[in-house]
Amino acid sequence: MITNIAFDTHQVSKSKLLELYKAMLKPRLVEEKMLILLRQGKISKWFSGIGQEAVSVGVTAALHAEEYILPMHRNLGVFTTRNIPLHRLFSQWQGKANGFSKGRDRSFHFGTQEFHIVGMISHLGPQLGIADGIALANTLQKNKQVCAVFTGDGGTSEGDFHEALNVAAVWNLPVLFCVENNGYGLSTPVSEQFKCEHIADKGKGYGMESHIIDGNNIVEVYAKVSELAASVRSNPRPILLEFKTFRMRGHEEASGTKYVPQELKDLWAAKDPVEKFQAYLRDAGILTEATEVAYKKEIAHEINTDLQRAFNEEKITANLATELNDVYKPYTAEVVEPVTATHNIRLVDAISEGLKQSMETHNDLVIMGQDVAEYGGVFKITDGFVKLFGKERVRNTPICESAIISAAYGLSVRGIKSVMEMQFSDFVSTGFNPIVNLLAKSHYRWGQQADVVVRMPCGAGVGAGPFHSQTNEAWFTKVPGLKVLYPAFPTDAKGLLIAAINDPNPVLFFEHKALYRSVYQEVPENYFTLPIGKAALLKEGTDISIISYGAGVHWALDTLTQNPDISADLIDLRSLQPLDMEAIYASVEKTGKVILLQEDSLFGGIASDLSALITENCFRYLDAPVKRVGSIETPIPFEASLEAQYLSKNQFETELKKTLNY
Repeated sequence: MITNIAFDTHQVSKSKLLELYKAMLKPRLVEEKMLILLRQGKISKWFSGIGQEAVSVGVTAALHAEEYILPMHRNLGVFTTRNIPLHRLFSQWQGKANGFSKGRDRSFHFGTQEFHIVGMISHLGPQLGIADGIALANTLQKNKQVCAVFTGDGGTSEGDFHEALNVAAVWNLPVLFCVENNGYGLSTPVSEQFKCEHIADKGKGYGMESHIIDGNNIVEVYAKVSELAASVRSNPRPILLEFKTFRMRGHEEASGTKYVPQELKDLWAAKDPVEKFQAYLRDAGILTEATEVAYKKEIAHEINTDLQRAFNEEKITANLATELNDVYKPYTAEVVEPVTATHNIRLVDAISEGLKQSMETHNDLVIMGQDVAEYGGVFKITDGFVKLFGKERVRNTPICESAIISAAYGLSVRGIKSVMEMQFSDFVSTGFNPIVNLLAKSHYRWGQQADVVVRMPCGAGVGAGPFHSQTNEAWFTKVPGLKVLYPAFPTDAKGLLIAAINDPNPVLFFEHKALYRSVYQEVPENYFTLPIGKAALLKEGTDISIISYGAGVHWALDTLTQNPDISADLIDLRSLQPLDMEAIYASVEKTGKVILLQEDSLFGGIASDLSALITENCFRYLDAPVKRVGSIETPIPFEASLEAQYLSKNQFETELKKTLNY
């Protein structure tokens, strides 16, 4: 390996060269201080970027201040080059309130709208999809901005890397995908990560322009990225950039570097980006000893002053109300009342109408999903939408559930609402990570709302088998930060969908496929909302409380019709997160007996938690044990008799009568 670095500076002014040197020196000196504090036990963890400063600093210096950057663990230079006050970074690393995550997340797991940075989550991959969403917003807003996102050589092995690059290429999104190839994913060398010679070669598979850049040459990084960013602003497209570099310390400090051959460390130490550039500037007469000393004194003073400021800051005092209130973005829903004019439509039509009227109300709302454009979606809910709203806002997606959910979050970062159609709720498993680790935790982690609705066609009863029939709402009601809605009637479907889109928090909206075209209702024609978190009392009685949602509500109605002598409260939950426990408790106190009906298999479902809550809070009112009824503990079969045997519908009447006669 050549250890000399050729600095071609003819296109860069002397003042800019000095600026770049100082910008690299700052994170280096900060890191050296942090390593001392780590050994002293004054910070908990550190991911060192020593040896890689030229990439972070060069890319950030090449972008405009208003253009978003999505960094990783080792990109301290992004934060310092964006001029984030050091005392705020020090507070962040010490878990102080003046940081960016209120002590809830450490290191660089935070974002800041003020400085146009979106921090990472530990799962790495969704970061790339977020950049797609930010770049899509830039495209829709026609602001001629570029977005840069970082990942490492190890991160390119994740499926999210493929999905994000594929989506960006298909949509011509203005993204710079910056891969820091530092030779190792933790301890695994690149020879065990991928087979191609260069990561940049992967761009060919996406029809994507790619470049290899010497990541230790600050001038090359800055000049090349500046040139490419200017080109992308005028001709939007994604570009894959591979920065050849090396990390001189472990993945994080506890890991060490014993797995790295000493000769390899020695070779890269001879290419230290700060020292090499410093020597070049001295030899060229650009950097004087006096200037160098002045820079170091200035930065050292800033470090020490700001560090003391952070040390002096009071520790965070745990406050239960603050923690609970920050899980969701505070939101007071605007109540839009329905008008008297109605029409008799199916549940599928009501959802389509709610979507259409929401698209008219929010003129930048984006719908994304597989086959949702000209084809209208597999259930034809968005049929005709392309003609009404155009392909920019009604977007067919590749089969990339994870990247599209992440992209929806990226749109939210730029203030754009989106609805993502999961073609079948079963397929959410391939997008599970960004829902539960990105959307759900975003507001709690750094105050960023995730203004995303994920539509979830679900449920059995249509002979669709194990991969198209699940009703998997319980996967998500466990996750703080998500809202989960599950309407059973057309009016509820329309009013709650509009409310979900208006709500700035992430909402999973379950739509039962068997109800799409079998349930009709008089539905208000106008744009209206229904309150999230409020159950509906469909029937009133005195003998027993029946609590259900989705298809189960219709099974309960049929059973009561066939047994007119049963006097029951029938509660349609409609909203599973948040739950209307006030309505549930009031009913239980009145009737003294409860049966909970769900289509999902029994163990670990919604009924289990409801049973526990009712037992804990209403025990003194109960005249019988709380009864749960769910489907059998198997995957969902497709053959009609097997599917009928699977469903809890068949057990309900028997168990209802047993509970009544207890």
